[in-house]
Amino acid sequence: MEPLALYIHWPFCLAKCPYCDFNSHVREAIDQPRFAAALRRELADEAGRLGRRRLTSIFFGGGTPSLMTPATVGALIDDAARWFDPVPGLEITLEANPSSVEAENFAGYRAAGVNRVSLGVQSLDDTALRFLGRLHSAAEAVAALALARRMFPRISFDLIYARPDQTEAAWRAELRAALALAADHLSAYQLTIEPGTGFALRAARGEIRVPDADAAAALYAATAEEAGRYGLSAYEISNYAAAGAESRHNLAGWRYQDYAGIGPGAHGRVPRDGRPYATRRHRAPEAWAARVEREGHGTAEATPIPPRDAAREALLMGLRLAEGIDPARFAARTGVALDAALEPGMTAAAIAEGYLIRDGAGLRATEAGRLRLDALLGAIAR
Repeated sequence: MEPLALYIHWPFCLAKCPYCDFNSHVREAIDQPRFAAALRRELADEAGRLGRRRLTSIFFGGGTPSLMTPATVGALIDDAARWFDPVPGLEITLEANPSSVEAENFAGYRAAGVNRVSLGVQSLDDTALRFLGRLHSAAEAVAALALARRMFPRISFDLIYARPDQTEAAWRAELRAALALAADHLSAYQLTIEPGTGFALRAARGEIRVPDADAAAALYAATAEEAGRYGLSAYEISNYAAAGAESRHNLAGWRYQDYAGIGPGAHGRVPRDGRPYATRRHRAPEAWAARVEREGHGTAEATPIPPRDAAREALLMGLRLAEGIDPARFAARTGVALDAALEPGMTAAAIAEGYLIRDGAGLRATEAGRLRLDALLGAIAR
């Protein structure tokens, strides 16, 4: 069997960012021992279901995992190594916010076994950071990037573009400043107004206007160009990496490999009874913990994935990658031939228009195709 990827969700944040629709929660106090014990128990339960699999990556996501104590992170890493068989060079990523308080824990996380940190920088402009609801300053972000570079063998950072009134020149300058500090891996996300967020309420009142599609496309093209100056290429629609610095954990998801998700609201795609299942944990942290304490796990849903649905998911994920989709592997993972998952007329038209390439390596989107990927996928997927 292919190696397994493990996702561990820590749902707590110091504040809720107005653009965020992730499962994150603000609490005046966090019962660290309780949630650490619940995560460890749910991990043991999931390992019992999956059996002794090879483990390719561990990813601590959130929320704000850098609010976890290093002792909790270390205990979960040790548990994972006990329940599974880590592959050589196991990738262990922890998401962190670049505030000075959290940066003090970096030494503890490194000692616990974390070898890759992903920093939620989001911007190097103080005005933009305040607009985005971030609690750190640009100076703190720069300091955290420098500290991470000294302490971890691999680092990544997130930036948000297509902010209101953002110019291409300002975005290029921001990219260059960040890439000069940490040129391994960049995740650049276009600001979108998600339902149920603080920004959604402000947008409905006409207080926020994001750049139009043409302006956003220009910023996207500038991102690839500036990343390329520092030796990073777009291996996924929003992710840029130096050769060998790609996120192995995220690649597992985009390649439609098995991944287990534990913690409040975590999703997974794992085999059960010889069939692929979609799993989801309870979203509310306290309800999830109580369920784990009663039953050993906080599962809210565990649903078998029909082959046709698996094929659609694998198509949606695989075309995000620059490498595209290998037909043989697609069929082996989903039970559906790639051609059977595609609408032939629309696929042929997309190839003729230069949005897709179909050759001996498989099916992949061109740069023009990636710019309109959502619409493209809606047209070609059966």
